[in-house]
Amino acid sequence: MRTVRGITAAVAGLAAACGLAPRAAAVGAPEADLAYHGAATMAGGLLDVRVTPRNHGPSAVPETSVLLRWSRPPADGQTLPAGCARSGARVVLCRVAALAADDVGEEIRLRVRLRGAPSEVRMDLDTAWSGGAVDRNRDNDRQRVLVLDTGDEYHF
Repeated sequence: MRTVRGITAAVAGLAAACGLAPRAAAVGAPEADLAYHGAATMAGGLLDVRVTPRNHGPSAVPETSVLLRWSRPPADGQTLPAGCARSGARVVLCRVAALAADDVGEEIRLRVRLRGAPSEVRMDLDTAWSGGAVDRNRDNDRQRVLVLDTGDEYHF
């Protein structure tokens, strides 16, 4: 019985971290409205991404992380900025420092060489961890951008 409870608690914790927990589990949790805006440019298979996190409130969040996923994998052996780490073949997670309510966070900048120098890449952004806060408006923290290898800036 102990093992089952431990596994159930671990699954519930993982589901909550991924935003899959039922609303009842969020009772009493602070509420924050996270959003990500920025721009992406690609030229010669080199993708430049700028992301600015924002918390529309009403509560502060102690720390969050943003997930960036590309339709084409980054080439191996690249150095990522401090606070960012690869989490899979096509996924990078970046730490966002604490955000007060109605606060804009520090811009995250990434430069990634994509494998095979594709002519286009789809980039998805999402909150990977919300610091325990509930975000009832997920529309502004989930972004999907098609970036063409033209050198043009694509805003999201």
